[in-house]
Amino acid sequence: MSFSCGFVGLPNVGKSTLFNALCHGGAEAANFPFCTIEPNTGIVPVPDARLQVLSDLEHSGRIVPSSLKFIDIAGLVKGASQGQGLGNQFLGHIRNVDAVAHVVRLFPDSDVVHVNGKCDPVGDLEVISTELMLSDLEMLEKKRDKAYKLARSNDPDLKLEYNTICDLMKQLEEGRRPEYDHDDSKVVALVESLGMLTGKPAFVCANVSEDQLVNFDKDPLAVQLIDYAAQHRMEVVPVSAKIEDELGKLSADEAAMFMEELGITESGLDKVVRTGYRLLDYITFFTAGPMESRAWTVVKGALAPEAAGKIHTDMCRGFIRMETVSYDDMVSCGGWNQAQLAGKLRIEGKEYVVQDGDVIHVRFSV
Repeated sequence: MSFSCGFVGLPNVGKSTLFNALCHGGAEAANFPFCTIEPNTGIVPVPDARLQVLSDLEHSGRIVPSSLKFIDIAGLVKGASQGQGLGNQFLGHIRNVDAVAHVVRLFPDSDVVHVNGKCDPVGDLEVISTELMLSDLEMLEKKRDKAYKLARSNDPDLKLEYNTICDLMKQLEEGRRPEYDHDDSKVVALVESLGMLTGKPAFVCANVSEDQLVNFDKDPLAVQLIDYAAQHRMEVVPVSAKIEDELGKLSADEAAMFMEELGITESGLDKVVRTGYRLLDYITFFTAGPMESRAWTVVKGALAPEAAGKIHTDMCRGFIRMETVSYDDMVSCGGWNQAQLAGKLRIEGKEYVVQDGDVIHVRFSV
């Protein structure tokens, strides 16, 4: 599994419709709040054109892409942090995802009732962000009181915990997503252990009409949304649920022609995956041969044994070496054997940092 991305937002902004369009799933989508009670889950292949190229070069019997889990979470309302609506369930489900996609609606539609009676994506995002911040504040307040008592022992680690919690709370109280020193391993481990909702990688998924998608940067609501999201260190990804639904019914060639007619270069699914991978610092490496060509996902900076362990735990435990050819060299040479003859195959040890696009073969013994 590559990563899980949770769709969150107010009721009736199109979360379930977008979920169905991207996953070709069967989540119920209806014109009333809280249509989604339990989260719907869909598994989709991660688009990567390099896999087909590798398969053709190695005459693979099958292609196995990485996968992405989408989770359609129940709609949030103001007061969710205090249990309003399905607040507690909603917030609990968010804690289990790797990344959060804040879904907001930009298109007006008199047939779909907005929970606040008007189309206001910035206002929607403010409500979502505020509820997540309030939930984190409540959680941190309890931990701060406990940390204060322990910090009186003059243990430096306990003092660091108390001071870090206080700093995080101060930022939340000022309406900001918390920042901290990512170069300090102790602080990073501490913050990750807190499990803050506002600490998860997040972006905004703008549910737009076909016209808005093509002219997104010129749409007044989009301009306001992009500016507000940037203040909270989030980027905005425009996606049209209607177009994604239509693309899902077409062959690859037909979909390419349809996107060309619309003047777009990639699907919403491609954009969401690309954004999520970048936020989570994920890279893709490959294995390729006559049996199959397969994509694997690791965090940027992963060492060779860790990547080998993604294929099979025995490969990590008994790792000897990794034989590696870059994707570009595979293509330019015409395959693995040709790359080896051309001197492009590298022998890497346990300290090798796997690179995006590496095609690998692991030697191991257990």
